[in-house]
Amino acid sequence: MSLFSRFFLFVLFLGISYNLPAQRLITKRSSFYLMAGTSGAKLRQFDQLLEDRGLTGLRNKYHTIGLGYQARYNDFVIGMEVYHNRGGKSELDDFKLNYRTSRALLNIGYAFIEESNIQLIHYMSIGAGFLNFQMLPQSSSQSLEGFLAEPSQGFILREKNIQKGTRYYGNFLTETGFQLSYDFDLPGRKEALEVLLKLGYAFSPFEGKWNLNGLSFDNAQSGAFIRVGAGLTLPDRNFFYKDASIGLYLINGIHFTSPDGFNEVLESEGFNAFDGKPSNLGLRILGESGKFLYGADIYNLAMSGSANNIRNHTLNSLRVYGNLGMKFIQYRNFAIGGIAGLGFGNIRYTNTMKNKPDFPELFEQRTFDGYLRNSGLMAKPELYVEYGIPIGKRNLFDVVFNTSVGYELPLANYKLADFSMASYMSAPYLSFGIGVRP
Repeated sequence: MSLFSRFFLFVLFLGISYNLPAQRLITKRSSFYLMAGTSGAKLRQFDQLLEDRGLTGLRNKYHTIGLGYQARYNDFVIGMEVYHNRGGKSELDDFKLNYRTSRALLNIGYAFIEESNIQLIHYMSIGAGFLNFQMLPQSSSQSLEGFLAEPSQGFILREKNIQKGTRYYGNFLTETGFQLSYDFDLPGRKEALEVLLKLGYAFSPFEGKWNLNGLSFDNAQSGAFIRVGAGLTLPDRNFFYKDASIGLYLINGIHFTSPDGFNEVLESEGFNAFDGKPSNLGLRILGESGKFLYGADIYNLAMSGSANNIRNHTLNSLRVYGNLGMKFIQYRNFAIGGIAGLGFGNIRYTNTMKNKPDFPELFEQRTFDGYLRNSGLMAKPELYVEYGIPIGKRNLFDVVFNTSVGYELPLANYKLADFSMASYMSAPYLSFGIGVRP
């Protein structure tokens, strides 16, 4: 069953579960926010491998940035967060070592305190993740042809490789912690500015799920954390405004582009071309106040395949947008609107050996894989159509279906070495979504 289908079933379950409580008075609150923080994560087995060779271990912490959504019904809290975690870089000979992880988490909690503008929430999270550990040259390739002629430059290890697509997220991850937040009223607005502090512990409950080539990297997904953030919230005291809400949507679609020029270079160097068109899978948070729209999108485009008999390759791009827009038409549960987005995009090409030895032999040989990356600003105009279905006799929330068409515009060259990927990044797209809106 696809992630999109699972989300649809989860939404229906929520509607059934809340149909009976909806007979009583329900207070609601929805918000979205950005987070940044730090956490400890000592890679014990790899550090021991370094120490056995008289080398210094890696830094035992990583930095986090993330995007979150939260809805509260009375004292029950449910939400979702997406985090990107990056470990500190270390240098060894002419190589640099670093690791990164990402997580998508569903949060369930309980509000202990809801006094005026102050909230204290205890929550637990379940979700899935991705792990990347690499040892690559400190200097990047300057020529695409030169890179493809000799892509064995270092090594890259991945578990639940989302550069092949978001649907590859996996392995069970959990968190538990406390959230303390405070609302600052915004003059003339239904929304309030929410400032948050989160303290807790993240862990991978099943040992051995993050093993890479004979070494355990479980600790890369574990550790105590502290995060701070800020966002917009609709306090329950403002919910008498029927035209204000913040919703969460799972989006999936196709981008009408193909890396034709890049494929020509691949084939000239003896590698297989990428087939088809990239599809996206991600999240949208969309707030509305009257006809005014605001929010954020995050999604991942991916293409992957066999480069030749002994190598695989992926072409991946992450997009993160901040959105503003306007709802043009609202008739009962049907609406048409427009959105303009400005944000960040990247382009990443990875060429990896299919079979690599385990540690410590891998560490001694080192040269198996190669990686090219670039990033810049992106912009997009979008037109969307949506239809909402009220759930519960008191309209506890709406299940919303939407369809979007738009065009993405790169505001940079997005070069891989010396080859521009701007034409690949520029394309129309069609997207479908399903979500919940309190």
